[in-house]
Amino acid sequence: MVNSSLQDDLYAVIDLGSNSFHMLIAKTVAGSLQTMGRVKRKVRLAAGLDGSMQLSQEAMERGWECLALFAERLQDIPASQVRIVATATLRLATNADVFKERAEQILGHPIKVISGEVEAKTIYQGVAHTSACSGKQLVIDIGGASTEIVIGEGQQAIHYTSLHMGCVTYLEHYFKDGLLSDSNYDNAIKAAKQILQPIIALYRETGWDYAAGASGTVQAIQEIMVAQRQDETLTLDKLLDIRQLTTQYISIEQLQLPGLSEERRLVFVSGLAILIAIFESLQVSAMGLAGGALREGVLYSMVPQLQRQDIRQRTIDSFITRYHLDSRQGERVACIAKLLLAQLSQPWQLSEAEHGLLTAAAMLHEVGLLIEYKQYPKHGAYIITNTDMPGFTKQQHDLVAKLVRFHKGDVLARDFESLGAHEKLATQLVRLLRLAVILSMRRKNDVLPELVIKEHNNALTLYIDKQWLDAHPLMLSELQQESLYQRKAGWKLTISN
Repeated sequence: MVNSSLQDDLYAVIDLGSNSFHMLIAKTVAGSLQTMGRVKRKVRLAAGLDGSMQLSQEAMERGWECLALFAERLQDIPASQVRIVATATLRLATNADVFKERAEQILGHPIKVISGEVEAKTIYQGVAHTSACSGKQLVIDIGGASTEIVIGEGQQAIHYTSLHMGCVTYLEHYFKDGLLSDSNYDNAIKAAKQILQPIIALYRETGWDYAAGASGTVQAIQEIMVAQRQDETLTLDKLLDIRQLTTQYISIEQLQLPGLSEERRLVFVSGLAILIAIFESLQVSAMGLAGGALREGVLYSMVPQLQRQDIRQRTIDSFITRYHLDSRQGERVACIAKLLLAQLSQPWQLSEAEHGLLTAAAMLHEVGLLIEYKQYPKHGAYIITNTDMPGFTKQQHDLVAKLVRFHKGDVLARDFESLGAHEKLATQLVRLLRLAVILSMRRKNDVLPELVIKEHNNALTLYIDKQWLDAHPLMLSELQQESLYQRKAGWKLTISN
């Protein structure tokens, strides 16, 4: 008998990790996936492995107790839309079958223990489906008992490996005494470098254009850096500075860094040691935070209609459908914004990726109209800030929200200070977006004359045919008002002919 209460648009992924168990619930909405729930429980399964790779009864009990909570949420989801995967600890445990048999009884679904290589490739798919990276991408995921390292391009993983080192197992081996000593750090880093040695030459030779961390360790480091008012890009110098900050405390128990959550504190230093070893061994210059990982990779594999290459366009299309945007007007604004930006790309030294951020803001600038007109830029920024945007990093997501927030009306240079390293870029893009919105105000095609914009010492001059301006007094008035807005912000804008 078919269960009529099943929700056909819901999907569930459970990841039985070595440090935590995660459950992700999502539904298909307007050509995209919307997260409906996330549940995470710290199980530290890897801490239950003894010298003979036997999983302790106590660790198994912790896992089963967690899965009993997850089981309740799975009852309304079709079985074909549920995936449960297990990783390093259950690959290593000699009595994994004991745990797995009882776990499957609790969940009512089969559990697939995936190989390290499959885990690495799936993690890469999770990153590829949630981020837009042109060129090769290095992806790092430090788990509880294994670390996956992948180089890929587009949707394809090129090199992928799973290494036997993780934040839980390294905590047990190298920080077992709980002390934050240089010797503990040095021993952990040395051990990680030895494990990394076989892949160093291949990965360095292949190279990459962008590095992304898909683990809690990278997220925790970013949160610490934000608390210190630094930008969110990880570098070796920043990692070493954080290591130095931690050694000011005697023990992990006493560790209290601004931005470091209590939940992450116990395994933070062991994860940091592994990450330092990776940066030094592979000569990683900079790293950002990935938007997805294993769970997202498994999730997207269940939804064939989302296997599109252009992730950013999929995200923008989803916004257009969900929030009833006028896509033709968005395209007009984007077209004019790109026309202006093309003339300034050389003096402002902007890349194609940065062009894409301006296009996204142009397409989404009216999203707040769904709420009401008077404060729609403010409403739009709120909607964007609080909606997942696959294909955009957190910094890019924040930048697009800022552009939408200040695409018209009062604006001050300090409004963009929270963007850190992206502050200058945001001020450049918002000046052009504001002009494009004004120049599109008639909401019609083919009504504009030739537009020429020039920059000198950060001052902009927009040249428009005088006869056309005389025939469009409202447009002229709006452009003159915009010149005053930009002057108030400390930017110079001249309208000339």
